[in-house]
Amino acid sequence: MGGTESSISEPGSPSRNRESETSRQNLSECKVWRNPLNLFRGAEYRRYTWVTGKEPLTYYDMNLSAQDHQTFFTCDTDFLRPSDTVMQKAWRERNPPARIKAAYQALELNNDCATAYVLLAEEEATTIVDAEKLFKQALKAGETIYRQSQQCQHQSPQHEAQLRRDTNVLVYIKRRLAMCARKLGRIREAVKIMRDLMKEFPPLTMLNIHENLLESLLELQAYADVQAVLAKYDDISLPKSAAICYTAALLKTRTVSEKFSPETASRRGLSTAEINAVEAIHRAVEFNPHVPKYLLEMKSLILPPEHILKRGDSEAIAYAFFHLQHWKRIEGALNLLQCTWEGTFHHVSVYPKKELPLFIHFTAGFCSSTAMIAILTHQFPEIMGIFAKAVLGLWRPQPWASSGFEENTQDLKSEDLGLSSG
Repeated sequence: MGGTESSISEPGSPSRNRESETSRQNLSECKVWRNPLNLFRGAEYRRYTWVTGKEPLTYYDMNLSAQDHQTFFTCDTDFLRPSDTVMQKAWRERNPPARIKAAYQALELNNDCATAYVLLAEEEATTIVDAEKLFKQALKAGETIYRQSQQCQHQSPQHEAQLRRDTNVLVYIKRRLAMCARKLGRIREAVKIMRDLMKEFPPLTMLNIHENLLESLLELQAYADVQAVLAKYDDISLPKSAAICYTAALLKTRTVSEKFSPETASRRGLSTAEINAVEAIHRAVEFNPHVPKYLLEMKSLILPPEHILKRGDSEAIAYAFFHLQHWKRIEGALNLLQCTWEGTFHHVSVYPKKELPLFIHFTAGFCSSTAMIAILTHQFPEIMGIFAKAVLGLWRPQPWASSGFEENTQDLKSEDLGLSSG
């Protein structure tokens, strides 16, 4: 979750620039990311558990989330606030009821503990409406604490760390409120919250708020705004994602998919717009080849995890779970994706089989047998000595065989002499 340190530096300062460069390098090297569109545990993941009796999240995924929460919602000055001390223990708890109980204990100590409201909204609220109410209470408390931290940030390094933590809490709350509005159908409100958040805290790009914004704009079918967001974030210095690559492909596909026909294209060839669309799909599939099977519903979708592996199957699930509806809305988009994917990638193996020449097999077998004989000779010298003598004895010619051969030779010579004399 690195990169938040730059949020308190002065704009345009050299330290700010160095930190942003370091942050970009760290981001590009990161493989496992928190899912930008992760579901609510209480209001969404738990419903799956109620219906099926199975847990939708793995222990590994929940452990990564626990580490994120401790990094994001705690700091070294928590001991100064009793409620934050309780919450620090709450984020480490593995048992959900124990975490919820600790959150209520923190609220008893301080009714304005923002992180306690966050935990209750995430894990205790059983509906999105209830979660939104708790997040609004968290927002009110978080803004108050954030303003207090801003006034004290220059007093000591501890106060700077406290400001970073309070900034993280405030950004998290606003983002989840935007997601609540999106899920409740208030999409324009969600878009406004996300845009304001990205303007107010531009250094926090590692949160990938722009991916939330892209999905909401696609739901509004505001494709010009989607293109504007892509133009800003589809940059070589920023980390790629399936959302960025496949959304760019979707916009290119949208212009030609309605009238696209494989038979017609094979007869007359591809137009410039169709070539651009096909190339965009190529780039997207090369980034994450797992996505098409989910978009084409060749593989069943499951609930997306809280963390995703870039270019992996988990990222494909998370993308398709939220974006499949946008592909279906554009007529012919999935058809063009299928034609391009099957024609280019479907029959191409990632690891092509190579037949090795016979010489390689012979050399490998000879070296292996030689090494085995050397090991056995070292371990069992007496037995291997007897075995070697026996083998050599089979190859050595016997004395009686050689004398008989000489006698036969002499007889042949005498017969030859007799024939010649006759």
